[in-house]
Amino acid sequence: MALAIRSRLSIVSRAFFFLLAAAAPAASFETTTSDARAADEAGLTPRELLGKRIFEDKSLSEPAGLSCASCHDPAKAFQGNNGSPVAALARGSRPDALGTRKTPSLAYVSFSPRFHFMKKEDEETGATELVPAGGQFWDGRADDLAAQVEGPLLNPREMNNPSRAAVVEKIKSGAYADLARRVYGAKIFDSDAAFDKLARAVAAYESSARFHPFSSKFDDVLRGREKLTAEEAKGFALFKDKNKGNCLACHVGEEKSRRPQDWLFTDFSYDALGAPRNAAIPDNKDPAFVDLGLCKREGLAKIAPKGFDIDSLCGQFKAPSLRNVAVTGPYLHNGVFASLRDVVAYYATRDTDPARWYPKKDGATAKYDDLPEKFHDNVNVKEVPYDRKPGETPRLDEGEIDAIVAFLRTLTDRPAPVARAEK
Repeated sequence: MALAIRSRLSIVSRAFFFLLAAAAPAASFETTTSDARAADEAGLTPRELLGKRIFEDKSLSEPAGLSCASCHDPAKAFQGNNGSPVAALARGSRPDALGTRKTPSLAYVSFSPRFHFMKKEDEETGATELVPAGGQFWDGRADDLAAQVEGPLLNPREMNNPSRAAVVEKIKSGAYADLARRVYGAKIFDSDAAFDKLARAVAAYESSARFHPFSSKFDDVLRGREKLTAEEAKGFALFKDKNKGNCLACHVGEEKSRRPQDWLFTDFSYDALGAPRNAAIPDNKDPAFVDLGLCKREGLAKIAPKGFDIDSLCGQFKAPSLRNVAVTGPYLHNGVFASLRDVVAYYATRDTDPARWYPKKDGATAKYDDLPEKFHDNVNVKEVPYDRKPGETPRLDEGEIDAIVAFLRTLTDRPAPVARAEK
């Protein structure tokens, strides 16, 4: 019997030892994770920290499981698709929920002004016209960053919350409710403005330096710390050349400036590029479904200049920043292109070789097949490099396309401590 007792004690002792051994790495991992999180959040203001908590909170969707970060992955320049079966579209909180447009990157979006109409001058004639600019999303439907935050929380295809109050209640009963009270006061959750204030906290986080680190090779070239390779320099020259890539027409930078902040690579304007229809988008199985972009922006007629032709904006989508463009595919508003090279090649040969990009219909190439024919005249065919006709020589040859792509890869932010970022 004594032997049996000693045997049982030995078994218990060994089991206890293995439990301790198993627990030790877990405790070490938790400590490491906690330390890493603290280091990651160092330097954030209380309001930015509150915004980060909301941004990463997977309990804020219905059903739970989807956060802002799920589709705006920090490791992918704040863009992604949440494991969607369709690369171009993000998967929502419901398994069958997919969007209709590619998820835009949130990197550098805080620099976009509010949606407005700005004067644009024709370089050849000197004539000016009012054109839309700024706002958030591909169609500018959110005036500013706070409104951009609010939309996905309530969108049935995204986080699917039934109301603003439902979101507020989840945060009120969550782990960081006290942080919200510290930022906005003890009665924050008693206010009708709670939802807007919490959205502004996320906007503050999205405006923090980690979303615009200016840490790419190109930024270090501007600072005099690095040099472009011969191929990259060739691509940059072609990018700027008004008779070649002419990319600065929309993806602007101040040529005489060495400040990274003066090179945002967008003028926040809108353009109709005639993108091919993406057959992978489920909604596109219905021939009647058409995404007209900017002209369908809610309330546009009320803020447009008097007499402005709203239909002239059908097919237009916002010109995004090209920062991190090499790691934020697929490309264009509908994600129709998987590779960056295809996008540049499309710009160069869309009109010289349309059969390369568009399907056949009734024996002919169906150009601009994702836009009703009555809006085809909205497509940009005047500016370089789009000003070519079938059979003409493209503005860019294959080698020049490669060089521009090489330059665009220098715009990818490299991992850097937030403290290095410039404001």
